[in-house]
Amino acid sequence: MGDQAAPGGAVVGEDGLARCPWGLSTPDYVEYHDTEWGRPVHGDDALFERVCLEAFQSGLSWITILRRREGFRKAFSGFRIAEVAEFTDADRERLLADAGIIRNRAKIDAAIGNARVARELGEAYEGGLDALIWSYAPDPAERAVPRTLGDVPAVTVESTKLSKELKRRGFRFVGPTTAYALMQACGLVDDHLAGCHVRGSVPLSDPRSAAVPS
Repeated sequence: MGDQAAPGGAVVGEDGLARCPWGLSTPDYVEYHDTEWGRPVHGDDALFERVCLEAFQSGLSWITILRRREGFRKAFSGFRIAEVAEFTDADRERLLADAGIIRNRAKIDAAIGNARVARELGEAYEGGLDALIWSYAPDPAERAVPRTLGDVPAVTVESTKLSKELKRRGFRFVGPTTAYALMQACGLVDDHLAGCHVRGSVPLSDPRSAAVPS
């Protein structure tokens, strides 16, 4: 039996579960949609990984990055900020020759530079990168539940503010659209559609989130 439309714009797959339409497009997306996307992510290194991967995704499809994620983790020392911040020119050349990642010089340079900014942030900002990013999580009670993909924004006031603050601190490849994709992926917002089976299992809020700074 083929996929069927479900209430709220979600789609029922052959397993009988309703998902956001994109979550059924490939087996890789099914797993990612069901177990990761929209669930709260914490920890400076974990969030640094997501910042880097979202930056590498710019101009590409997310599936391209998802299928290379293990290659990225191996190439970037598990995205441990302290280690990536110490990468040398030799590491840069190694990355540019690594077929397991996206070999884009500007994005590779940004990842290394962003690690150095994140390291400094961890020393100067209480709670580090985790606290900074989560301070821009909007109040879930003030967000309408999206019923179709057309209801899901590409940019929000919060993502624009987050982007501006990250850039002010020296991060690169963190425009408002990339910042919003980061917020979606890391659970700062829940953009699973009404009717999607995952939506009810995602926390409505996070105890570490705070009001958006003015």
